[in-house]
Amino acid sequence: MNTYPLLASQNLAFTSKQTALENEASVLASNLSALETLTEENVAQVMALIGEGSLNRVLVTDTLGLVLYDSEAGENSAVGDYALFQAVVLALRGQDTFHSSYTDGVFRSEAAQPVIYRNSTIGAVYLYEYDSEQGLLLTGLQTNLLRISVVVCVAALLISVVLAWRMTRRVSDLLDAIQILRSGEYSHRIRLAGRDELALLADEYNQLTQRLERTDEVRRRFVSDASHELKTPLASISLLTDSILQSDGMDQATMREFVADIGQEAGRLNRITEKLLALTRLDGAGSVQRVPVDVRQTVEDVLRMLEPLAHSRGITFETELAPEEEDCRVLATEDDLYQILFNLVENAIKYNCPAGLVRVLAGREENRVFLRVEDTGIGIPESEREKVFDRFYRVDKARSRAAGGTGLGLSIVRDTVHLHGGWIGVGPRAGGGTWFQVTFPAAGEGGMR
Repeated sequence: MNTYPLLASQNLAFTSKQTALENEASVLASNLSALETLTEENVAQVMALIGEGSLNRVLVTDTLGLVLYDSEAGENSAVGDYALFQAVVLALRGQDTFHSSYTDGVFRSEAAQPVIYRNSTIGAVYLYEYDSEQGLLLTGLQTNLLRISVVVCVAALLISVVLAWRMTRRVSDLLDAIQILRSGEYSHRIRLAGRDELALLADEYNQLTQRLERTDEVRRRFVSDASHELKTPLASISLLTDSILQSDGMDQATMREFVADIGQEAGRLNRITEKLLALTRLDGAGSVQRVPVDVRQTVEDVLRMLEPLAHSRGITFETELAPEEEDCRVLATEDDLYQILFNLVENAIKYNCPAGLVRVLAGREENRVFLRVEDTGIGIPESEREKVFDRFYRVDKARSRAAGGTGLGLSIVRDTVHLHGGWIGVGPRAGGGTWFQVTFPAAGEGGMR
């Protein structure tokens, strides 16, 4: 900021002075070149007619460098002396010279040109200028720039301090928030004004804490529900075994009944454990190797496997499958697709009305394949539909336990569907009952991947 304007001003002054002095020297040399020889008398006459202008000193020499004219009078006059300046020597050799310098706030400039008469050098003209006024202007410019620089530097320093303090405080707030989060306080939120990167980082932090808080709440509820569900069959087994141990004269039939009850509770405990393990595997599942799986074949396999259960409860199956020429393959694993449909159909059987109907539909709509399971049961209240996929949630707890339910089946179905990029929904069936529908991207040509 200081150097460039000063250098530019100096260069401009040097150029201006070179032009002015060279023009002055050219005029003097041109007028003196009319003389055949240069003497003190005729040079003085010519200089009296032309004048010296604003120059500080003018020298005129002959071919040997002897000063014939000096604008400086009195004791300092160089008339009769030899001007062996480099500029004069070069001028006597036929060269135009110019030199200017700026030191101590003063411009010192000199110029010299040869005086030529009929292509012969008969002398030289030497001009010298001492300019302190323009130097004073340049010094004033330098002083003003220095003052402006000091003001700008002070302002920049203050602004930097304020910005650094503000930035440090915001970063400190973020670090404090991270420490609070590390201590397990997931409800803590941070508020940073602005729309810069730190504000965006604060938003990401708030979203992270919100997700962690929700996850922690789900985890706590899951642990509580799992403990409760596991405690019930364990308490029953403990009570039954105590009854057997404390009854010395228990008859064989009663003992067999107690042992059968223990076996049922153990089976229930085993089912809960297996489904908890299945959910744990789904929670930690990474990428899986998917293959095209035919939905129609899966429907046939599931219905064949559940036919005895449906027959024992008087439930009738009804299917509506897409024709063979319609590609109803999805990218999944055979076991996962089987598990999804098995859970949905098994629930439709268990929670149906006596002599009810389970209807299974499968088909393709554009680039998606759907599976739909309908039942004629009592249905699910609208307020409960969003909760049926929560872990351990059951609409009718008494009926669910009687049917052997654990409250984990639909959670497993939902997580498995999402693992393969699908969607699951639930709603009321026209005429009574409930429908569940699963939709997957089609694996066939033109389908989504």
